[in-house]
Amino acid sequence: MNSLMFVLAMVGPSQSGGEGGGALGFFFPIILIFAIMYFLIFRPQAKRQKQHREMQKSLQTGDKILTVGGIYGTIVGLKEKESIIVVKIADNVRVEMTPSSVASKVSDQPTKK
Repeated sequence: MNSLMFVLAMVGPSQSGGEGGGALGFFFPIILIFAIMYFLIFRPQAKRQKQHREMQKSLQTGDKILTVGGIYGTIVGLKEKESIIVVKIADNVRVEMTPSSVASKVSDQPTKK
């Protein structure tokens, strides 16, 4: 108990004319901005990237896809060793591409208006 009183006596009142807070008051707004950016920007983006990677890993023969270039097609083959998919984009037209060039899977169900 005696040592606590000694420490409190050593600290004394603030030397800056009664202003309190110090470094914590200065860094708190910066920490708050980073926390807001994390929850509004970084975390949702990481979640979308994870879902996109999982979709790319789950591609199978017969899936209808949309490529990054805007081409619709159907997967007709997978070359696991080379990490290549074969996509049919028209009759007698097949294209080989990497799974990372697939933007999304396309559902057969029409959209509701």
